[in-house]
Amino acid sequence: MGKSTIGAMMQTLRIPMHDADACVHRLLGPNSKVRPAIAAAFPLYEYPDLYERKSKAIKRNELGALVFQDDFLRKKLESILHPLVQKDQMEFIHANKRKGLKMVCLDIPLLFETGADKRVDYTITVSAPYFVQNQRVLSRPGMSEEKFHAILERQMPDAEKCTLSDYVLKTGAGRAASMKALKLILQDIHEKEYGPKEEEIMNTQIA
Repeated sequence: MGKSTIGAMMQTLRIPMHDADACVHRLLGPNSKVRPAIAAAFPLYEYPDLYERKSKAIKRNELGALVFQDDFLRKKLESILHPLVQKDQMEFIHANKRKGLKMVCLDIPLLFETGADKRVDYTITVSAPYFVQNQRVLSRPGMSEEKFHAILERQMPDAEKCTLSDYVLKTGAGRAASMKALKLILQDIHEKEYGPKEEEIMNTQIA
């Protein structure tokens, strides 16, 4: 849909962003504190292909492929990772609040599906026409039509997410249009929370 691009734009506009996928990537690293829990849930003797032969580090791609095909194993993994990701998000929020910042962004896959929308003040759904989404996804390494459709089946339909969201940001018209739409959304949120600002100050904030 273009969510990563919008996340990068957020950071360009000096809105700190927490990336849940990047957090999971760190948690599955070789020295992570979650490593023992993963090893217990997916023991080496039962899932030898999930671990590097020498270092016994977790192979993230193999683990992802395994749980993608099995709802039981996926929920087992999520029960380990999701509380830690949520804890990391809260630490991120509090750290930026201590710096005096008034706004941060959480990039959360499956936001509504996991109920994470209840933990935020505003939701933005990044949306794109199906043909654009299809083109973007199939350009990724290791992606196929079959896998793409399997991913879509796990997700809430885009139209439903758009209905539930406070804002919908459409990305099919190019980066410049997306940036303009993002600035307007951020301006509207700021005005709802803190009231209108003088034009000169607002331009400094979001230019």
